Amino acid sequence: MTSATTTLPVLDHWIGGTSTAGVGARLGPVYDPALGQVAKQVRLGAAADVDAAVAAAKAAFAGWSQASLAKRTQVLFAFRELLNARVGELAAIITEEHGKVLSDAAGEIARGLEVVEFACGVAQLQKGAYSEQASTGVDVYSLRQALGVVGIISPFNFPAMVPMWFFPLAIAVGNTVVLKPSEKDPSASLWMARLWQEAGLPDGVFNVVNGDKEAVDALLVHPDVASISFVGSTPIAQHVYSTGTAAGKRVQALGGAKNHMLVLPDADLDLVADSAVNAGFGSAGERCMAVSVVVAVDSIADALIDKVTTRMASLRTGDGRRGCDMGPLITREHRDKVASYVDQAVTDGATVVVDGRKGEFDGAADGFWLGPTLVDRVPTSSSVYTDEIFGPVLSIVRVSSYEEGLELINSGAFGNGTAIFTNDGGAARRFQHEVEVGMVGINVPIPVPVAYHSFGGWKASLFGDAKAYGTHGVDFFTREKAVTARWLDPSHGGINLGFPQNA
Repeated sequence: MTSATTTLPVLDHWIGGTSTAGVGARLGPVYDPALGQVAKQVRLGAAADVDAAVAAAKAAFAGWSQASLAKRTQVLFAFRELLNARVGELAAIITEEHGKVLSDAAGEIARGLEVVEFACGVAQLQKGAYSEQASTGVDVYSLRQALGVVGIISPFNFPAMVPMWFFPLAIAVGNTVVLKPSEKDPSASLWMARLWQEAGLPDGVFNVVNGDKEAVDALLVHPDVASISFVGSTPIAQHVYSTGTAAGKRVQALGGAKNHMLVLPDADLDLVADSAVNAGFGSAGERCMAVSVVVAVDSIADALIDKVTTRMASLRTGDGRRGCDMGPLITREHRDKVASYVDQAVTDGATVVVDGRKGEFDGAADGFWLGPTLVDRVPTSSSVYTDEIFGPVLSIVRVSSYEEGLELINSGAFGNGTAIFTNDGGAARRFQHEVEVGMVGINVPIPVPVAYHSFGGWKASLFGDAKAYGTHGVDFFTREKAVTARWLDPSHGGINLGFPQNA
């Protein structure tokens, strides 16, 4: 860290309803990617800081879990109203630290708000079941109760939406939360912590510990943490799942992806081209549901590439605060890594149709720029095809038929999302049944489910049994307790209620 950075603002933790420096001595840089400069520093929490946050959450659990459903709902509604009124403020924070354009930032907040609104129905979501007279004079019923302290570990690419996949439901059903956001863009989480306080959430129910692997590992093994929710790369998801479950925790760990779009000859190619550009280059491709491979039946591949190329020519890459279509990548190192995949594509015999490594960008010279890139005839043996690039690189793979395209998709290691574009209802129906992924789009490029369904993939894209939000989220953040009860009435020798009796 240079001496120039020592005067920058320092982002603290949020523990027990107050901002605190904690005990960890290390600091990490927080960049403005459009400027290519360190704009802030963030404290990297030590294990003792995780201990303090968990202790605050544990102390708050008894009161919050016993708060009435009406009280919890009121706080959720207040949070929703405050956030809805201040979307622009949070979007600006996200754009400054992540780099995505303001419209993308506002869009991720809107999707997160869907989960907050779903959680406002906690009174309906937390109901149990009741069976009268299961045996003579015996009733059986179930209760859904909160777990306790829950941990959330969120990635850099959606600093508001991904935490909101988890914490609204966790809080609504009575848990208390320790959130570890990405150290690359932590301000959104700290901003939401203050908003919770303004909404009336008791201190200690929502805590934020900044940090890196040290804080993550401390959270994974802490004996007072009941569950872990994680979104990130597959290798880290595997680590989180194996470490957390070995420590006796409930874990939902969402990993990486390589999402395909299968285009059949009868598809509307204008719709396909629009969808491919939006799904491939929105948020600079830094999202786990980005379409990174267009699987085109060969007879329409050239025509589709022409349409995609035409649309790409009008895209403006630059500072997200300037009305551009696509912003920078999160760090210089990540920009260079994504660019290296384009180099590898050339080595492997692919054709670079549009080269994002070249061109002009509407932003500072030092910004972490890489423009939208289109690569044709990508070999399926190339790392450009097999790896999750997490950048604005769209690959074209040509196939001869529906069957070949389906086999290609199903043979991949990941199973997060996919889409088919066709006007043939029979083909679409067959595809949704036969494809081996967790989320399917039919003429929809990014099939992220609405909040009252659940988000999650198959295979190496999800570890654990629970998807995010929806009914899976309610089940994950609660434990069911079954009660079998017998109450003796007065005719069986129970309490004398003083009623007249006929001898």
